Amino acid sequence: MFHGTTILCVRREAKVVIAGDGQISLDKTIMKNTAKKVRRIGDGSVLAGFAGSTADAFTLFDRFEARLKEHQKNLARACVELGKDWRTDRFLRRLEALLIVADRERTFILSGSGDVIEPDFGIAAVGSGGSYALSAARALMTHTQLSAREVATHAMQIAADICVYTNSNVTYEEL
Repeated sequence: MFHGTTILCVRREAKVVIAGDGQISLDKTIMKNTAKKVRRIGDGSVLAGFAGSTADAFTLFDRFEARLKEHQKNLARACVELGKDWRTDRFLRRLEALLIVADRERTFILSGSGDVIEPDFGIAAVGSGGSYALSAARALMTHTQLSAREVATHAMQIAADICVYTNSNVTYEEL
């Protein structure tokens, strides 16, 4: 588990949103409150967020973007190919990060052990506050008619209220 972040992806109806808090922690110290851990990649048709080492995540974003281009924006194929690279490449194997990527149709969680997971319920979360945000989002999706953005907003606030490595300075990207 990575300390210092919460990334949440929520999909409802024709919308998908990825939210990321802004806190970066080093041991017991908050180093930054306004980091941006979510972004659009490719031509803007894919959203991505990361938990873990920032430098490692940017390396993975670049590699993923290259795979996405190589496979004509086929998200699933690009995820599988990055997963293979990440697991077998000596350099990539040492990277410490988790990625959530999403397009209009699908969402995936990618890890350094080669995992390419398409989560259930249209919700994915990673990072130290990920389980709190995931739980809150699942409850909100089940018991409300809130939009994807509203679910993400409330779930991220709940995670920030519980997890000491998560703050309420949230950045959103939406398709």
